[in-house]
Amino acid sequence: MTYTVKEVYYSLQGEGANTGRAAVFLRFAGCNLWTGREADRATAVCSLCDTDIVGTDGPGGGKFASAAELADAVAAKWRRADGDTAPRGSEAPGQGDAGPPGSRLVVCTGGEPALQLDDELIAALKARGFAVAIETNGTVASPDGLDWICVSPKVGTDLVQSRGDELKLVYPQDGVEPSQYEQLDFTHFWLQPLDGPDRDEHTELAVSYCLQHPRWRLSLQTHKILGIP
Repeated sequence: MTYTVKEVYYSLQGEGANTGRAAVFLRFAGCNLWTGREADRATAVCSLCDTDIVGTDGPGGGKFASAAELADAVAAKWRRADGDTAPRGSEAPGQGDAGPPGSRLVVCTGGEPALQLDDELIAALKARGFAVAIETNGTVASPDGLDWICVSPKVGTDLVQSRGDELKLVYPQDGVEPSQYEQLDFTHFWLQPLDGPDRDEHTELAVSYCLQHPRWRLSLQTHKILGIP
C-alpha cells in the first residue's frame, strides 16, 4: 500500500487526556467527510475542519511506498528531537495505554487516518518502539492493535467506532447534544469549544455545560494558545 501523508512533525499534544505530552504527529491526507478544499466547505458533511489535509506538501509529507518507509520517517522525527538512535519504550503498551511519559508516542491524525492506517503500519510503528494513537471522526472502524483511540463525532454522520479511550465533541454543533454519546464505551468525555470568530462564546457554553454535567471535561486547543504546531 502507498500511504499519502500531508505532514509528519514533532510537537506537544495540545488536546485531551495527553495534553502536554511530546509526540510525533502523522497527518494523513484526505477525508471521507470533505475534500479539504474551501470551495467545497459549504456542501461538505463536516464543515468545521480547520486543518489543511490536501496534498503532500507539508513538513515531512509525501508518498510512502511501504509501511517500513513511513515508520522510519516517523522514527526519524523522534530521534532528531533527543538524539536517540534506538527504540525506547519498546515494551508493547496494553490496549488503552499510550505508554508512560517520555516513551515514544505517534498520533495518527488527518483528515481521516482510518482510511489509510492499517495493521502493517501499526506493526511497523510498534517495532520502532511507538505507542500508536489515532484521532478519528469515528465513521470508519479503527484497525486492531491501537493503544489509544480518540473519536471526534461530527453531526450528520453514523458513528461506527463506538468505543475507545476518549470521545472529544466539538461544541456547540447544531443537531448534536453531548448526552447522546454518554452511553458509549469511552473512558474520557471531552467538550472542545468550536474555534472561529465566536470561540469565546463557545468556550463559555462549553464551560457552562461541563459545570452542569460533570461527566464531561473541558478540552482546550492549547497548541493554538501556545502558537506551536
